Amino acid sequence: MPLVEHLRELRSRLTKGVIAIVVVTIVAAFFSKELMDFLVKPVPACDVGLGESTGGECAVVSFNTLLSPFSVTIKVSLMAGIIGSSPVWLYQLWAFVAPGLHQHEKKYTYAFVAAAVPLFVGGAYLAYVILPVSMEVLLGFTPDGASNLLTLDDVLDFTTRMLLIFGLAFELPLLLIMLNMTGVVTGKRMAHWWRGVIMGVFVFGAVATPTTDPVGMIALSGPIVILYFMAVGFSLLNDRRRDRKNPDAGLDDDEASDLDLTPEDIGEIETVSASKALPEQASGDGERRMNGYDDVT
Repeated sequence: MPLVEHLRELRSRLTKGVIAIVVVTIVAAFFSKELMDFLVKPVPACDVGLGESTGGECAVVSFNTLLSPFSVTIKVSLMAGIIGSSPVWLYQLWAFVAPGLHQHEKKYTYAFVAAAVPLFVGGAYLAYVILPVSMEVLLGFTPDGASNLLTLDDVLDFTTRMLLIFGLAFELPLLLIMLNMTGVVTGKRMAHWWRGVIMGVFVFGAVATPTTDPVGMIALSGPIVILYFMAVGFSLLNDRRRDRKNPDAGLDDDEASDLDLTPEDIGEIETVSASKALPEQASGDGERRMNGYDDVT
């Protein structure tokens, strides 16, 4: 299609995706209270009737401005709208890109999405499970006699950040597999990286998780290390399968491969008229030319 038609299709796809987000956001607004209760549930709440927190044992979730309840409701509803309508706008994105892909590229894309979604959901679920422990550790630094008054906006930002960090971190092994499938890195080279990868993953886990306890770091780093070794195993098997189909796979980089020097029939000769730009061929007898060249050539 010409550029204008591509732009029109892009506008149509974007419009459909935005409409889906708006519709799901409006529906989620009617259940905003239940959604906020779900996101605030990991916070160790104080007992009813205390009115304030006692040291680092619990916290009270509050609003600090008059507009906070409204702005937080809009934020929660919009976040639920983007997540809930993701099948629609992801399909619109795929429908716009798919016509430009080859069949094998579509196959790889299906496999990537089929693996990426469960990994992200698994990482986000793990983050939600360890959130109570993380919050208890952070609240434990509160001195005795002080009260913990947490704004709901801060709690939502912290929860969302943890879910995204864990979900995206679980995509690292899938990225390595894709690099191996495209021939960028081999499984043997990935296996040689295991010491540095383990160190880097645990350093990332210590920095990414805001808590100072080892629980959050191990909960994030441990599954990633396991998934990394699974990616290495898959890459080694894929390299072995690829080597069986490649007769030159065992050669070194500076070793020449065997060449097939068997002559092949070039088929019937096609007569080509001489170019007028060549005066020595344009003038003279046409019987002397074959494929645009005279008998001397």
